[in-house]
Amino acid sequence: MKTAVVTDSTAYIPKEVRERLHIHMIPLQVIMGGEVYEEEVNLDTDDFYDKVKREEKLPTTSQPPIGQFVEKFEQLASEYDAVVSIHLSSGISGTYQGAISAGEMVDGIDVFAFDSEVSCHVQGFYVLEAAQMALDGKGPDEIVARLNEMKQSMRAYFMVDNLSHLQRGGRLSSAQALIGSLLQVKPLLHFEDKVIVPFEKIRTRKKAMKRIADLLGEAVASGEPYKAVIIHAKREEEAKAWKAELESQLPNVEFDLSYFGPVIGTHLGEGSLGLGWYKV
Repeated sequence: MKTAVVTDSTAYIPKEVRERLHIHMIPLQVIMGGEVYEEEVNLDTDDFYDKVKREEKLPTTSQPPIGQFVEKFEQLASEYDAVVSIHLSSGISGTYQGAISAGEMVDGIDVFAFDSEVSCHVQGFYVLEAAQMALDGKGPDEIVARLNEMKQSMRAYFMVDNLSHLQRGGRLSSAQALIGSLLQVKPLLHFEDKVIVPFEKIRTRKKAMKRIADLLGEAVASGEPYKAVIIHAKREEEAKAWKAELESQLPNVEFDLSYFGPVIGTHLGEGSLGLGWYKV
């Protein structure tokens, strides 16, 4: 059985990697300044953060039209027997449900939608694993079983410079955002039951980074191999320095570097920083 792997743009997998591993990408949309952009297609990350500074209104985001999924699945049906379609958490977007609905509308190919329950390159970990398995000839049942196994150890924590983006975008309650603003804290956030919720309230950015690093250290203390990714919103030098520091402390962890692109950046804001990991 020949299996295709589809994901959405919020996995933030570079184009050259997608092409090498035959990963198919459906873009989410960003609406700003009266224009509709497709993330990772006609709106790159640096341009996005520059545009946000010039706009009075915060951008909005939208899941892909279901027709894009239908079109992609129909194209794949001529070459593949099945699709594993991996998407950002169903608790913050309808993209996963869109993949399910489109799969039911297309004949000639079996669609297996997978809810990553996270986003960004942590979601990308699932995609990369699935793509390599598909290239190795594994079928959809075996791939999905491995993804569910990965989910048992998959963790992600992140912090934002300003809670107003999350609150205005409806991803965090007004009360939670107000408390954070009044206390001037750097709350650690994570996904719980598929939605973004506060994990701990910490006073400074430096202490927040240390707390996240400590959580990773606890997870990998057994010495088993792990993969991790540092994700930043236009803070590349800070992220690189943190990566070098963690690599020296945790030799059993393979680190990668990624970014919060336009869709997720709309809700988190510039300056955000995150760390995600799983057991290999």
